[in-house]
Amino acid sequence: MWKRWLITALVLAGLGAGATVLVTRYRAADREPVPRETVAAETAKLERRTLSTVRKLPGSLGFGAARPLEGHTEATVTWLPAVGTTIRRGHQLFRADDKPVTLFYGSMPLYRPIATPKMTGRDVRIIVDNLRALGYRTGSQRSREEGELTPGLIDAIKKWQKDQELPVTGTIAVGDIEVQSGAVRVETIAVQPGSPAKAPLMTVTSTRKVITVAAEPADAAAIQRGAHVTVSLPDDRTAKARVLSVGRELVPSEAGGVSGPPKLTVTVTVDDPATVAKLDSAEVEINFPGRTREGVLTAPIEALVALSEGGYAVQGPGGLVAVETGMFADGWVEITGDGLDEGTEVVVAS
Repeated sequence: MWKRWLITALVLAGLGAGATVLVTRYRAADREPVPRETVAAETAKLERRTLSTVRKLPGSLGFGAARPLEGHTEATVTWLPAVGTTIRRGHQLFRADDKPVTLFYGSMPLYRPIATPKMTGRDVRIIVDNLRALGYRTGSQRSREEGELTPGLIDAIKKWQKDQELPVTGTIAVGDIEVQSGAVRVETIAVQPGSPAKAPLMTVTSTRKVITVAAEPADAAAIQRGAHVTVSLPDDRTAKARVLSVGRELVPSEAGGVSGPPKLTVTVTVDDPATVAKLDSAEVEINFPGRTREGVLTAPIEALVALSEGGYAVQGPGGLVAVETGMFADGWVEITGDGLDEGTEVVVAS
């Protein structure tokens, strides 16, 4: 009996020893070092670049501010154009007593009758220039700035009046024509046929689509007339444009029905009107050029390492190099640092 017990004990002891060996081997294997993969750091070369900042301001595409157009003849309105109509030089703006009131181009309104032979003035010059543009021979003029009511100009006026089915008098009364700076687009109609003609009749705008921007005075001060800009359109296209004018009069602003600080109006026009031909009005974004730094040493922004003591450094071939930063633009930053130059490789964050 005691022999059986002894054998059983030895077998159990042997199994226990074997189990111990197996566990020991497993734990030893678990402690063996596992080789790690080495990943090469990503680098980039320092470059000399021209950096420019951009200011993005919202704007509205349309035909610009509407202005009132008033008749200047004692008569009755008998016809008015439809809203949206474009009226150019030589065409009728409206009819008064069933006679056409024609659009001429110029920088000042007609303020007196053009009736006295040999009379001179800038208003006479407007008649000369417009009749010539419409194909009428006006004869020679002694001045480019002022016109003279010569026999040749009187003959031209008579031919024009005959073609317009007007009384052929050789003179032009105030109210026979309306002078605007260029072609106009009818925005609204203020009266109906039968109303007095000597009153505000309609509002008109430019025929050219423009973008108006309400800019803070500080932003407007940095915008130059004629500056080239880009416009981001609602359909994700961009269009090249230029600054047409920068207003000098502060205009009260309003957003969401709440009055804001007064702003200056900046007017922008696109270079190719076809790019906005299908848009009568839209909200857009204009990218105005800001500061520019030419030929500066730059690094990708990802190369900057923030230092615990403050400031930045880049990781070059010889280690960290403290740098002074300048302008940030387009994912690059202007830097200066000891031993850094164009072509130096620096580590960038991946």
